[in-house]
Amino acid sequence: MTRAEPNWGALLRGKNAIRSLALAGGVALHAINVYLATTILPSVVKDIGGLDYYAWNTTLFVVASILGSALSARLLQRTGPRRSYIIAALLFALGTLICAAAPTMPVMLVGRFVQGFGGGFLVALSYAMIRLLFDETLWPRAMALVSGMWGVATLVGPALGGVFAELDAWRAAFWSLIPVTVLFAILAGAMLPRRTVDGAARAALPWAQLILLTAAVLAVSAGSVMSGLAWSIAGVIAAVVLTALLIWIEAGARQRLLPQGAFRIAAPLGALYATMSLLAVTVTSSEIFVPLFLQVLHGLPPLVAGYLAALMAAGWTLGSITGSGARGGGVGRAIQAAPLLAFAGMVVLSILIPAGSAADWARLGPICVGLVVVGFGVGMSWPHLLTRVLQVAPRDEQDLASASLTTVQLFATALGAALAGMVANLAGLTEPGGVTGTANAARWLFGVFAVTPALCILTARLCARLQPRPVAHQPSLQAAE
Repeated sequence: MTRAEPNWGALLRGKNAIRSLALAGGVALHAINVYLATTILPSVVKDIGGLDYYAWNTTLFVVASILGSALSARLLQRTGPRRSYIIAALLFALGTLICAAAPTMPVMLVGRFVQGFGGGFLVALSYAMIRLLFDETLWPRAMALVSGMWGVATLVGPALGGVFAELDAWRAAFWSLIPVTVLFAILAGAMLPRRTVDGAARAALPWAQLILLTAAVLAVSAGSVMSGLAWSIAGVIAAVVLTALLIWIEAGARQRLLPQGAFRIAAPLGALYATMSLLAVTVTSSEIFVPLFLQVLHGLPPLVAGYLAALMAAGWTLGSITGSGARGGGVGRAIQAAPLLAFAGMVVLSILIPAGSAADWARLGPICVGLVVVGFGVGMSWPHLLTRVLQVAPRDEQDLASASLTTVQLFATALGAALAGMVANLAGLTEPGGVTGTANAARWLFGVFAVTPALCILTARLCARLQPRPVAHQPSLQAAE
């Protein structure tokens, strides 16, 4: 069989185009829901109450997404590609239905958990299917297409949610997702094969590691929303202890959560996961507070501030698409350039955002450039980091490696968000608050998290030096019958 040419045309024509649409659609559905729900959540609280549980809407959603992504390899092994996608879509639709009909915040939280569980499956399955559906030469392009859906979601999600919020119809926002989800399930069922040619053995679930992973995220999340330095420190310490216990159990476990070598920084997989985690933390830690900083310190209206904050995600998408074509030595250079660009962007943001201005576009222009540079740097390396995980993972752990792409990213994202909240609160965001407290929080937030891309320079160098084994790979899925 002739190997596909490593260009966008080979990915976006014929049967590959339909399959690419199915994979990208799963991630887009999950990502758009993330931004839509964030936009309408103030309207939800105003209607059904539950302000005390505001942060747990995101926490439970992310925790459930991590669980779904970690279990995706087992779902794929047991039911095959077609049924896996249908099950994931139906779970997502069920959670959305519960959210749409929720009379109280506890019911809403149940719906968000189910939604996140199904969404975690959808995202992880999309990455897993890239290895099974496409020739290896197309993996970086396919990774870029799938991860680029987050950039699309930052444009669609807030706008869609804002329309429903303005109409005081937040329930309709959730209802609107259900028919789209059903259509997606039909598309996936029609286009994806029933089973793999080289089916993997069915392994038991690593329940101990999953419980510890969930507990670590919940610990640092709980610590970040508690008032007082002691609670924050306690949450971080608990998360560190739980993570250390997870690593110890994983080292001798027969049922693994991640492939071998995932927790050794000197090992290829360890270096790749560390680089992915540090870059994900860099983006998450800054992105979530940018709208607030721009509104309070620069006097921008919410809609404008939201779209300026989306420039980081837009930069990520642009970087992924343009950087995915790198080959040979260009891959290593893209990986090493990522933390340098991210560090430069964070330094710019740490100087300009806290300074404030009255909608002064002479200062907002460089801020926009800083946001794009951070996202672009991370995006240009991301498809190659994900591809190299699949290339260096043990051959008998390819399913685990595919699922790990989402598990590691979501875990880093959850920790990054929680730690960012902790730093901002301790720096004065809530006490004393106001312009002074917000400016101090911005200064500390970007300053502290500029350290993560600086550390990433070392791990990225290790990743750039990797020599992935040559894989005479051909797509391993049978056509649906």
